[in-house]
This record gives sequence, structure tokens and C-alpha cells, in this order.
Amino acid sequence: MDTERTETMHVIAAATARLVAAVAEMSDEDLRSPSLLAGWTRGHVVAHVARSCDAMRDMLIWASTGEGVPGYPSEEAREAGIAAGVGRSAAELTADLAESAAEFTAAVEETTDAAWDTVIETPTGVTFPTGEIPTRRLVEVELHHTDLGLGYRHTDWTPEFAAMDLAEPMRSWRADRMA
Repeated sequence: MDTERTETMHVIAAATARLVAAVAEMSDEDLRSPSLLAGWTRGHVVAHVARSCDAMRDMLIWASTGEGVPGYPSEEAREAGIAAGVGRSAAELTADLAESAAEFTAAVEETTDAAWDTVIETPTGVTFPTGEIPTRRLVEVELHHTDLGLGYRHTDWTPEFAAMDLAEPMRSWRADRMA
């Protein structure tokens, strides 16, 4: 794994540990409370972070092996995955979040060198090189931790993430959370 990717994975690990710890401190009632994202509870946000992690893992596997699908099989599957997690307990969502993160890390470590240049096309038609996936994962973790509305703000983000030169729309998403 190249140095930049290794460094990004260290930042992801630290940011993920903070997010998992925050979710572990929540009660089931806290998870049913509204998040800062319109129409989503905190449980929606946590379930989304876990399922998006699975989708990114699947993208890496697809890029390395050609097997499976790059990300979610469909928008409906994405929504169903989130909905399935919303009613889980805090303990279950915490475990799910930690497990999906561990599987993502393992997939990063197993991704072949050639696969990092593969262009992914998601079911929604968005394309990007596989090499962007670790950065996209960090964006998910930091921004959605903020979206939980637990007091985690942009001033709490890892310095590396705060200073990262992000592609659109990730740059605008980050700027929105800084307002």
C-alpha cells in the first residue's frame, strides 16, 4: 500500500474509533432522536455509515476480482439496507459499525495494486477511480459523525481531513458542515 493511502487509513482508523465510541455511548432512545439530516434519525445516519462502508468494501473487491457489484446493487437496495438498521439497538448498531469498518480495512489491505486505478461506476452513474475510496470513506465518517448532532463539530475533525483537498461534491458537503 502506498504511503498516502497508509496515512489516510490511519486517519480513518482514528476517526472511526471516535465515531464508534460516540455511538456506543448512545441509548436506544438517543438513536431514535432526529439527526441534523432532514428526515433521518441518528439511527438512520449510523446505519447509513455502516452500509456505505459495506458498499465501499464491495467496490474494492469488485475492482480487484471483477466479482460482485461496485457498491450498492441499486438505489432501492441502498435504502433497504439503511431501513433495516434503523430499528436496531444501540449495541447492535455499534457492533455493526465496528464490524463494517474492520471488513473495509481488510478489503483495503487485500486490494491489488492494479485495482487502485480501476474506474468505478455506481448504479447512479457516478464514476471515480478506486484510489478515491479511502478518502470517500473518511468523508463519510467525519461528516456523518457531525450529522449525529452530538456536539461533534468541524473543529473536532482530524487535522488531516480538515485540510484535505477534496473533489466535488465532497468539498461542498464538508463546507456545509462548517457553516
